Amino acid sequence: MSVYETALAGLPAVTLEDERLRVTVLAGKGTDVVELTDKRRELDLTWRSPTGIRNPAAISAGAGADDVAAFLDTYPGGWQEVLPNGGAPSVYRGATLPQHGEVATVPWTYEVIDEHAVRFTVTTRRLPLRLLKVLRLRDGGLEIDEEVANEALVPLEVMWGHHITFGEPFLRPGATIRLPERVMVIPHPAAIHPSGQRRVAPGGPYRWPVVPGTDLDTVDLSVVPEPGTPSDIVYLTGFEDIGWYEVADPRSGAGLRVEWDATVLPYLWLWQEFGATTDYPWWGRAYVIGLEPFSSYPTDGLAAAVANGTALRLPAGGRRRLRLWARLLEEEV
Repeated sequence: MSVYETALAGLPAVTLEDERLRVTVLAGKGTDVVELTDKRRELDLTWRSPTGIRNPAAISAGAGADDVAAFLDTYPGGWQEVLPNGGAPSVYRGATLPQHGEVATVPWTYEVIDEHAVRFTVTTRRLPLRLLKVLRLRDGGLEIDEEVANEALVPLEVMWGHHITFGEPFLRPGATIRLPERVMVIPHPAAIHPSGQRRVAPGGPYRWPVVPGTDLDTVDLSVVPEPGTPSDIVYLTGFEDIGWYEVADPRSGAGLRVEWDATVLPYLWLWQEFGATTDYPWWGRAYVIGLEPFSSYPTDGLAAAVANGTALRLPAGGRRRLRLWARLLEEEV
């Protein structure tokens, strides 16, 4: 078991490692988890964006002025913390919030606690929020224990989530997604692809996993499809106190189980991009799913979540704790 400091693309990073799992975290940018490697197979389960890891300080001022490009131009893939805004840029009580909020694009301070754990801290600028989290390796799994504090003298509403993505070579056609029974699927109201194409018919909610399709009579969302399948996003709900999912490749036996406190994050976003976006930002190079526990929906940003009543409310001076766990599945190599 070890924790050691390193650097990637000029950014401070920390790696936590035991005999089964290696996790690399960008302390210099958002605490992005850019490696989640099953050491038994030397297989990284996360998706790596085709643009790679880039230092925000190296991006031009012109790109930084664009609240979408500010996120995408430095997006390495992997696993991001999202706060206080989810999805598209949004305006909340006079504050302009960028794509996926602030915490994913700024440096965090950190302290190595021991050979198992690291503590990270960040304070946002647009909304007065302070976020503290501890990442710990235990028994071949990653545990995250965190707390957000509202430092304002008035209540605030936020979107809080974890943007967890899976990609090649782990993710292949035929990979499976397993969820609890009675989970329901809420389609996004409109297609996210400019062509208007989508996998899941609008309407709902529908029962997971077989739902009405557009090009097909039905779509089984529990099976990862072939490249070229239309892009889409849906929102899953109906979890009990502890939400969970498993994503696995039946051929290799590799996979991950993620659990989280669904009383804080009652929704799970399922983002699907299988190479159908041939313009900006992916240029046909993204084959990825995101399975993202969230406090709120939709991906249109905080103002939309406030309007539909799903935004997480923090009282003046209030705090909210969250725990997540990610563990390798137990199939033998």
